[in-house]
Amino acid sequence: MDSDESKYEEPSVRPDWKPVLGLVDASSEPLTIPAPRATVFDQPEPEKLIELTVIVPARNEEDCIRACLESLVAQSEDVFQLGRDWELIVVDDQSTDRTAEIARGFLEVTVLEAAKLEKGWTGKANAIWTAARKARGRWLLFTDADTMHETGDLRRAMHEASRHKAGMLSYSPRQIVTGFWQRTLMPLVFCELALAYPPSKVSDPNQRVAAANGQFLLVEREAYRRIGGHLAVADRVLEDVEMAAIAKRRRVGLRFRYADDAVSTSMYRTTGAMIEGWSKNLALLFNNALALALWRALDIALLVGLPWLAIELWSARFGARSFQWLGVGWVLVLLWIRNLIRFYTRVAKSSFGFLNCALSPLGLPLFVVLLYRSWFQLRVLKQVSWKGRTYPG
Repeated sequence: MDSDESKYEEPSVRPDWKPVLGLVDASSEPLTIPAPRATVFDQPEPEKLIELTVIVPARNEEDCIRACLESLVAQSEDVFQLGRDWELIVVDDQSTDRTAEIARGFLEVTVLEAAKLEKGWTGKANAIWTAARKARGRWLLFTDADTMHETGDLRRAMHEASRHKAGMLSYSPRQIVTGFWQRTLMPLVFCELALAYPPSKVSDPNQRVAAANGQFLLVEREAYRRIGGHLAVADRVLEDVEMAAIAKRRRVGLRFRYADDAVSTSMYRTTGAMIEGWSKNLALLFNNALALALWRALDIALLVGLPWLAIELWSARFGARSFQWLGVGWVLVLLWIRNLIRFYTRVAKSSFGFLNCALSPLGLPLFVVLLYRSWFQLRVLKQVSWKGRTYPG
């Protein structure tokens, strides 16, 4: 993202307006913004800030947005009152279902229509940016429409970020899975994520590893300014990971952790949506997606092949030497048990329960297929698809 800074140009600004989100440099002059999206200055900076702005981008989320908004509205209390101390904005991203209607049924919720989707923008980044330019909060929380929030998690998150001096705090929610394929596949994906993006390294300013989960991404207003807002990641499919990388480079303080205690999500409601979602994300999350597919294919070969070969060796076809082959068969069984324990220990890093982790070997074939599919879409077709839109890879 730093390479784009040389392309910035000076926009015209009304003298009685302050740049939205405090977009000023050290000399108090307005920051220049890339020419394709200079509209950051089309809203005045509010004279009085409130504690928090929660922004929920939503596109065809009628089956989950009610539960999400109920969990958020329930955060309002005397000392943290919705409408006075914080605001809740839903951005309808050209939904064709009842998403906007359901959101408007909550009197405390502001519903905005996403700005026209311009070339070079993803739908989610565009929807969030529509609301971020109007936000009045000292803190900005970007959270997905499929999340459900535990009582008090908004205030606790702000306190946690302040306590750790983190300009950006991201939670990885507890994943609610249903159906066979979700139960077997999701632990495999999340164990690889845990290994590729260890929270301890992500939160360490001396480590280059950066990650965030857009399902819960809390950013302090000034940190958001220094990052460049969603304008800086306008064309990124994984805008959350990109923002985390910029946050580390700009040294605004990044904290990331698993947060079963704060937020949960039903990430995919159908198997088809899960396949589409991971086909979009896997090759972007793992640079070695093709090599990873080969390693997981080797897991299949070992988990299936070792016991099969042992059974063959135990058969009576070996005649007089069957005793020796029986011993070899037991060696293979011991190797299989050792490999099974190794596999389970690895998958347990996903933070899923015992049953889902135990079932996860059955999801290996689908995981291998999705890794290859994602790699092929990104590296060969050079495009990804999500919710009826196609973006350059």
